[in-house]
Amino acid sequence: MYRAAITAVGAFLPERRLTNADLERLVETSDEWIVERTGIRERRILERGKGSAYMAIKAAEMALQKRGFPPEELDLVIVATVTPEHPFPATANLVSSAIGASRAWGFDLEAACSGFIYALSIGADSIASGRVKSALIIGSDKMSSIIDYRDRTTCVIFGDGAGAVLLEPTQEEVGIMDYLHQADGNGCVHLCMKAGGSVLPPSVRTVRNRLHYVYQEGRQVFKHAVVQMAAVSEALMHRHGLSSEDVAFFVPHQANRRIIEAVAQRLGFPLERVMINIDRYGNTTCATLPLCLYDYENQLKKGDNLILATFGGGFTWGALWLRWAY
Repeated sequence: MYRAAITAVGAFLPERRLTNADLERLVETSDEWIVERTGIRERRILERGKGSAYMAIKAAEMALQKRGFPPEELDLVIVATVTPEHPFPATANLVSSAIGASRAWGFDLEAACSGFIYALSIGADSIASGRVKSALIIGSDKMSSIIDYRDRTTCVIFGDGAGAVLLEPTQEEVGIMDYLHQADGNGCVHLCMKAGGSVLPPSVRTVRNRLHYVYQEGRQVFKHAVVQMAAVSEALMHRHGLSSEDVAFFVPHQANRRIIEAVAQRLGFPLERVMINIDRYGNTTCATLPLCLYDYENQLKKGDNLILATFGGGFTWGALWLRWAY
């Protein structure tokens, strides 16, 4: 039986840094207020004229180059994003063409901040089925394109970035071991983008009313994120008899430092075994988890147990257990 293993990780972060001091000049806020409530000190912002595909391509190329994997041998490309290059064609199609993945099929997956972990699960199942021999799973979001920089409750949180992982089959006891995902559409009222879809397509009215930006009710999101991320991670670990001591690192979605700390505490993970980079990048939505893997890659060794957990708008959430493969 084959299992999907992560064999390379790539990342891309724009050069421009939007600091808390910069935001103080845009909205009524302060560095102290932002750090206390979110843990964020700066975030990256992609330049105008470039989108999620640009970042996804850069992250994908890095992952393939690190592995020495020929792009023409890729079978599957999935891009998790809430800020696709276009409504159609899929950003994955643009990425495949740009990197030379001439025989790969692919698609975009939209599940808010849970997109990457959902896509990783699909890629892993595709490889386990034997129908796919390699898959590139990418999380890429240009959140600055859908953030209202007049709204201090959201503009301080989000940043731009991309991360990519290469999946290949293995018969060793490493790779994606199991996952548990859930969703509840009732959460839409608390975290969503109100316009831009088929119910409220773009119009003068929707633009004037600023309905094409992220809408978030922070308290509701915080409460649900802490409860659900902890519960789904605990359920997955219990299913396999894992305790926090058996796990090298907990890898949470980088939504808010206080959320990360609350979930880690409920699960019994000391912060030194929790991947955290939100202070430097903010919430990059679908890119947070692969960016964590990229940043901590040198601290991992083959066979390390990792628990990935996420929570996103709508609501979506999930957890995934993997054993590091190199």
